[in-house]
Amino acid sequence: MSKIVAGVDGSPSAVNAAVWAATEAAQRRETLRLVHAFVVPVHGYPGFLTTFPELREGLRHQGRTWLDEAKAAAEQAAPGVEVETELVEGEAIATLLHESRQARAVVLGSRGLGGFTGMLVGSVAVGLAAHGHSPVIVVRGPRPDDAPPTEGPVVVGVDTSDASNAALSFAFEEAAIRGVGVVALHTWNDVTLEATVRMYPLTVDPADIDAEAKAVLDTQVAVWQEKYPDVPVETVVTRGRPVRTLLERGEHAQLIVVGSRGRGGFKGMLLGSTSQALVTHAPCPVAVVRGDGEQAGVVAQARQGDEVS
Repeated sequence: MSKIVAGVDGSPSAVNAAVWAATEAAQRRETLRLVHAFVVPVHGYPGFLTTFPELREGLRHQGRTWLDEAKAAAEQAAPGVEVETELVEGEAIATLLHESRQARAVVLGSRGLGGFTGMLVGSVAVGLAAHGHSPVIVVRGPRPDDAPPTEGPVVVGVDTSDASNAALSFAFEEAAIRGVGVVALHTWNDVTLEATVRMYPLTVDPADIDAEAKAVLDTQVAVWQEKYPDVPVETVVTRGRPVRTLLERGEHAQLIVVGSRGRGGFKGMLLGSTSQALVTHAPCPVAVVRGDGEQAGVVAQARQGDEVS
């Protein structure tokens, strides 16, 4: 796709996201599309102070101001980048899902205001990550509202799932554009192994599991090493919890990439506790990438919905 979309809501986090997206768009010679969505409340405000049309116009003016501010910050960060803005009256999640159909990626701040309140902190984040038509990137810094880091490698969580392969593709492409390396990380759960050993009188050497997992990981990554020979690669196998190892590696990274669903160590990625931890605690931007099979399912559901409507 030729456009990257960034959600705007007037928060410092959203401005950071717009700036990050502008730099990304400039590197790829893409158009940056800034989108703000707002909903006019029907109830809950004193009618003697304002009318519905006045309130709607006020929200439109506020949204336009936020879009202009985000556009100015984006153009300052990436001079020459083409920026377009869109003001939409409607729900944030529905608006962004629609935008994701025609975007290469959707970029969001880690916390927000206005139409994007709670974005990437609760159900809206999970919904967009699970049902979006394009990769979703949550721009984060070490602390709330901090600018995202610009140094370090691209870290990607890997298992054998379709979404994981898509994450590898995305990670290598990002690393090549940025001129940095990739750290491909696979984590297997040693707690499960210990429980298995207690239940069955078998001798299981964790080192053997490490070696087998490393061989599988190296084979999986080799395909992308061949396609991107100039990108340095480090493959790492660890034992423990995937989210913990990803967060630790993220402290020295400029981007974490994960599949929207996975198997093994990354099962349920971005649909449960692991997703919540990454979204709320990662010290750098997090990209959630769908697999080809998932993408086909989303497109089919969208087409069915269009036919019904």
